[in-house]
Amino acid sequence: MGKKIIFSLIITLCLFLSINCKESENMNFYTLRKKMIETQIKARGINDKRVLSAMLKVERHKFVPVKFKKNAYDDNPLPIGYEQTISQPYIVALMTELLELKGNEKVLEIGTGSGYQAAILAELCKEVYTIEIIPELGKNAEKLLKELGYKNIKVKIGDGFAGWKEYAPYDGIIVTCAPKDIPQPLLEQLKEGGRLIIPVGDFYQELLLVKKINGKIIKQSIIPVIFVPMKGEAEKIK
Repeated sequence: MGKKIIFSLIITLCLFLSINCKESENMNFYTLRKKMIETQIKARGINDKRVLSAMLKVERHKFVPVKFKKNAYDDNPLPIGYEQTISQPYIVALMTELLELKGNEKVLEIGTGSGYQAAILAELCKEVYTIEIIPELGKNAEKLLKELGYKNIKVKIGDGFAGWKEYAPYDGIIVTCAPKDIPQPLLEQLKEGGRLIIPVGDFYQELLLVKKINGKIIKQSIIPVIFVPMKGEAEKIK
């Protein structure tokens, strides 16, 4: 058998093994996502079928650093660099369910991070506008989201405390970092009948559901939480 034929067979074998290993890895991650949904999310009372479907579809392991891929579906937040984290899967599902998305909404996210929450939202609403104050994180998330084919997400590098007035008002606003108080610009940019989900506090934080009804702001405490503090000039002044 000639050297060229042997070399060709080796290359073919390597490609075969590589493809099969990739398929096996994808199946394993899919199994882990299904388990995550059953044991971490549905078991805690999340039952919105659209939210559960989005959590199953979006591949969380693609939004974490390589060294944490094996832990992507664990029941806890994970570091993504720059002293930031990707939220615990249950918290992502809870905050998303609280928005009560039907499919035609415009949603603002404050704190893009790795882009995972934005991807979940993009599966459930018409338009997602997301702001990240750390340039490296924002650019990496934007690149990844484009590679994954999301065309209904706009990413901005900037101070989320001020919101994104250009595209306001928003049917929903979700904040993935904790200010000491609810930023006034976000309340102003929330549409009548809209919902704002935000962790508020310093050492002790509460996840709040904020509704705007007949121009009035109505707040409801959901659960105690721990989020990274909101960064930005507006928050430093407080």
